[in-house]
This record gives sequence, structure tokens and C-alpha cells, in this order.
Amino acid sequence: MARQSLYSHVYAVVMAGGSGTRFWPLSRRKHPKQLLELFGRGSLLEQTVARLRSLIPPERTYVYTNELIRGEVCRRLPQIPRAQIVAEPASRNTAPTLGVAAHEILRRDPEGVMVILPADHVIAKPAEFLRVLRAGCETAREKGKSVVIGLKPTRPDTGFGYVRLGLREACLGGQEIYRVEKFTEKPPLVLARRYVASRRYLWNGGMFIWRASTLLDHFAKHQPRMAQQLNELAKAGGVRSARNFRRLFPRFEKISIDFAIMEKISNIYAVAADIGWNDVGSWAVAYELSAKDSEANVRPQRSLSLDSHGNMVVARRSFVVTVGVQDLVIVETDDALLVCPRDRSQDVGKAVQGIAAAGHRDLL
Repeated sequence: MARQSLYSHVYAVVMAGGSGTRFWPLSRRKHPKQLLELFGRGSLLEQTVARLRSLIPPERTYVYTNELIRGEVCRRLPQIPRAQIVAEPASRNTAPTLGVAAHEILRRDPEGVMVILPADHVIAKPAEFLRVLRAGCETAREKGKSVVIGLKPTRPDTGFGYVRLGLREACLGGQEIYRVEKFTEKPPLVLARRYVASRRYLWNGGMFIWRASTLLDHFAKHQPRMAQQLNELAKAGGVRSARNFRRLFPRFEKISIDFAIMEKISNIYAVAADIGWNDVGSWAVAYELSAKDSEANVRPQRSLSLDSHGNMVVARRSFVVTVGVQDLVIVETDDALLVCPRDRSQDVGKAVQGIAAAGHRDLL
């Protein structure tokens, strides 16, 4: 594939099906994290698609989401053909989704290269991000090669997967390309500290690049049952046959692409990326990324802070007054109120589980 024509064969697959429970009560099943307008103009999903436009136009962008929010996704992304905004009838994690997407792209373009991106991340260096994608596509255009966008870690973190780097293979457009020796999923803290100190590891942020044909070859070798199901679905019309898609998709095993494929294959390459990436995994992270007042509070204009420091206040209707409190997250919606220490905001997801267990489905 000539370099000049490479980018005309590149397709984006944006994963937009998650719920983001740690951003409750603002994030709900019908208004999940990727639809929140927390940073910059538009939702996180809209920002994800906008970042790609100069490299991958809307007509080559696919969005995989769920039936609850497909209508809202279509409304927010009118530039993307509606047939390419796919609502999955069941949650089956990333492996089945990417297998279906690979079949759709291969049907359309035998030379198609897939760029896999989550819809709910912040990237502070968009120009650098595009350079990283170009280097990744250059690498992945060769059949059999798989690419992971590896993120330079800023701290030991047990919430991410890690990629161990081998030899440096190339430098493309200023981006270093390494062979990958190993994937490790969410290690304990002692290992995470060792990994970061060694400088041989990158975070796995769930961004991958392959030729569609390469990914399907991996399914055939390492997940033969799923490969057979994917073939059956493709022959039945794939996502273009709504009836067959609803009937067949829920039969897939619920498994991530990391466990299903990436941990089993060789010939993997990592692009070492410094793109200002953040997965915005909690209200505490949202606080760090937001503009603050003179007392380090994040709060709306219609609010009052008295002897209060380091708080995050989100309220669209009520006038919130804080007096003598520090380092809290306070989030108010029409039907719920969250108050928690900022350093416990990771536990909001557990609270959502408790709400579900108590039968308060109307709050989810």
C-alpha cells in the first residue's frame, strides 16, 4: 500500500458504549460519561470525533454504542452516516464489537486499517495525537502487524494495563516504535511502581491499530468459536440487518480484546505517546482538569464559597453555598445529590452498585 494512498484506507472505530458510573449522579444509563460536557466545547464523544477529522473523515468513522443512547449519539454527530452509528443489543465488551467492526470495514475495503479509540478520554495535545496515529497507521499497514498506542505513565496506577517494551524498531515522524514483549492487566501497586521505575513500560489506554484482515486472522487462530460466530453474523448481513444483529450479537462471549487477542499474539508494536492523555476516571480527576477559583475550588458562577478550599461543586439549578469545608465533591441533579471526599471519588461506582442492589433503578 503506497504511503500516499494509506490514509484513504484508514477507518476509525469509536467505542462509545460504556456508562461511566463513577460520574454519577451526572452520568446515567441514558446520559453516560461520553456524553457529558465537562471539558472544552461539546461532549467527550464529540471531541473524540472532532480530533480525527483531518486524518479520518466522518464517512470513514464508525461509532459503536448501545440502544439506550443511539438516538442522542446520532443527534450529536450528524456528520457521521447513521448506518455507521451502531447500537449493540447487549453489552459484550470490546472483542465482539471489534470483530463485528472488522467485518464491516473489510466488506467495504479489503485494505482497510482500523484505528480503535475510546470515546471518553481527554487528549490535551491533539496535534501530537495525530502524529502518533500516523506513525501507528504506517506500522499497521503491513499485514500481520498489530499496534498499541502506549501512553507514557505519569505515576504508578493499578487501574491501567501495562505494555512492556522490547527493542526500538523505528522512528516515524518523530514517534518511536517499539516491539511489545508483554501485556499485563492492572497489576498490584508494588508491580506498578516497579514498572514505572524501570521506564520499560507504557500504559495501555485501549487504543489499537490493525488492518481489518489482520484482526480477523487473529480471531480465527486464537478465538475460533468467536470467529465462526462473526462469520455467521457477517453472512446474515452484519449490522445492516437489524433483525439478525439483535438475534446473533447477544450470543457472543463477554470478553475484552486484551484478553481475547492482544495477550495471545506476537508481532505487536507500540507507539510511545506523550499526548496529554487522561481517562477522566473519577470526579477527582475532573477536578484536576478543571479551572479553579482563588481558593482552588471548582464551582459554578451561581454559588458562594466561604472559608472553603479544594472543593468541586457541580449544580445546574440550585445555588450552592459551602462554609468551612475542604476537598469535597458535591454534585446535584434534579433527583439526586452526591457528597463525598475528593479522595474517595473512585468509590462512587461502588455506591451506584448499592443503589442498584437497593432497587432504585430510576436513579441509574
